[in-house]
Amino acid sequence: MKMAKTPEEYFDSVPDHLDILKKLRSILLSTELEEKMKWGIPTYCLKNKNVAGIGAFKAYAGIWFFNGVFLKDEAGVLINAQEGKTKGLRQWRFESLDDIDDQLLLTYIEEAIQNQKEGKEIKPEKKPLIIPDELKEALASDSQLSETFESLSLSCKREYAEYIEEAKREETKHKRLKKIIPMIMDKVGLNDKYK
Repeated sequence: MKMAKTPEEYFDSVPDHLDILKKLRSILLSTELEEKMKWGIPTYCLKNKNVAGIGAFKAYAGIWFFNGVFLKDEAGVLINAQEGKTKGLRQWRFESLDDIDDQLLLTYIEEAIQNQKEGKEIKPEKKPLIIPDELKEALASDSQLSETFESLSLSCKREYAEYIEEAKREETKHKRLKKIIPMIMDKVGLNDKYK
């Protein structure tokens, strides 16, 4: 599916839940939040910080709060859509227009805005860079390769390390290593062509 560039374009792509999405949008736009498009969906921000987003799925449409973990949720309506994986995001699902209590939803949105103003947010965890043995050996045996690798950004180093580590067979790991050495020497990121 093509990524929508405007809310209207997104709404056209999900006609089954259009009434719910438009209602959610009107409530969000009645606040101080600014509407933007991020990841092809309408996202509502406060000073460029994501507060909420809306979207439609097969059986429901919903609003999610990026730092919803900090909401009191006295009505018990929020869920963690990916238990064990999602830390801050919380979602509120609606199957029909009748499920939306405007005032209750506005209370949640206003609390989310206040939490953002207070700086309540979950910071992403920084994973340590783990260099697989195959790459370690290659770096140890070639000082120029090692020096060039060290000059790369952390995310670029991580892409290379994970690329080798996720291969199951030793043979595949060595093929991948052979492939990335010239890329490292050219200071090209593994996924640069997709950026």
